[in-house]
Amino acid sequence: MAEIPKKRPETLGGYVVHGIPFPKETDPDSLAFLKRMAPLQIEQEYKITYLHSYGQDSPWFAAASNKRLLANRDSKTGYTYATPRGHDMYSGEETEWIDISTRKASVHAFTVCHFGSEEFLPETPFVLILVEYEDVDTLFMARLVGVDPLAASLDWIGMEIEPRFLRNSKLKPTDVYFIPRAAEA
Repeated sequence: MAEIPKKRPETLGGYVVHGIPFPKETDPDSLAFLKRMAPLQIEQEYKITYLHSYGQDSPWFAAASNKRLLANRDSKTGYTYATPRGHDMYSGEETEWIDISTRKASVHAFTVCHFGSEEFLPETPFVLILVEYEDVDTLFMARLVGVDPLAASLDWIGMEIEPRFLRNSKLKPTDVYFIPRAAEA
């Protein structure tokens, strides 16, 4: 018969516990402070492997990783979406993929972000834009680089821009960004 340990071995296991007050008195009224006690906080590393599917949007990400931009168009009405959309929002009909990589693009609107998610925090401030494509009915959101975010100007509205792509695709919408189109000589 195996020997049963008298005490379970303890390790910190990555936990950091912050301030756990508790009264030492046996008086029942000494527990009244528990209602006013700050919430306990436990700091621990958390890791998860997440399998994500882009489903019907997969062609958009495959194209972007190959430095191409796709849009969706309703084959009956011609209504065109700059962002991936497998079905038309009005008719529910399946849309078709079209390549808009070489279409004229311009800044429709912009904002300067002085705070960003963890991925973009080191890049703040940065410029977030709504891209307007020729013959496309909706707008596309992306970052604009190659401009000074601290010198934002309404002159940027209507500015012609062109897409650029991360060299090593992360298969994320942020793989594409835009730069001002170089003036033709």
